[in-house]
Amino acid sequence: MYPYSSFTCVKNNVSISEDIEYPTNAMVGKQAEFCFETYLKSTENYKILTANIQIQGTSETLGELDYLVYSINNKQILHIELACKFYVHDVSYDTNEESHWIGPNRKDTLSDKLGKLKEKQFPLLFKSETKKKLATLGIETDSIVQQVCLKAFLFIPKHLQKESFPKEYSDCIIGYWIRFHEFSSESETALYAIPKKKEWLIASQNTTEWVSFSEIQNEIKLQLDQNKSPLVYKKRQNTIERFFVVWW
Repeated sequence: MYPYSSFTCVKNNVSISEDIEYPTNAMVGKQAEFCFETYLKSTENYKILTANIQIQGTSETLGELDYLVYSINNKQILHIELACKFYVHDVSYDTNEESHWIGPNRKDTLSDKLGKLKEKQFPLLFKSETKKKLATLGIETDSIVQQVCLKAFLFIPKHLQKESFPKEYSDCIIGYWIRFHEFSSESETALYAIPKKKEWLIASQNTTEWVSFSEIQNEIKLQLDQNKSPLVYKKRQNTIERFFVVWW
């Protein structure tokens, strides 16, 4: 058994600071890496030893270690696997609570991710090829502590309250999900936007292009017809709601 935390999450999404060049055109995963590395570099407690180091086998790549970080306060080397995930809660999918958290297009679950970490990504540290690779960097694997940093953005059915979920989940709940017939009964007085996936980590307040109910309704329908569940922002006065409209 390899020790790992079930997950660590951060409630707020990214606010762009003027003194850093945020990679707005990068994929969500690369944006998350940028934020994580910026945080580590801004603290006095952590020092990045290596990042995204690939481990080669005889004929193929065995995998990649996300981060090896030295904790100055604890005098420990940490192997940290980083993930950034958007999940909706669906109790009809499987019987496992961690499988109830599923991608909006039903392609992966929290259970899948944690299973991959436990069965593949964490054991990679202890393979002979990894030990040889890290030895060239002067790093011994025996005392390394393994951790997961999962930045989770969670969406629950609209009729549920976030307080009904355990704190490790409720702290990460930022919106809800609905089906198209529920959206069709929405208020026509609000303004709407569908951010591109590359914009999902950027604060919704930074959105500049807002459209009417009828315009967004047509755009949502087009995406649902392609089995895509769009993330939608709804703005009314000074408040912005975030929700997925799911196709399934």
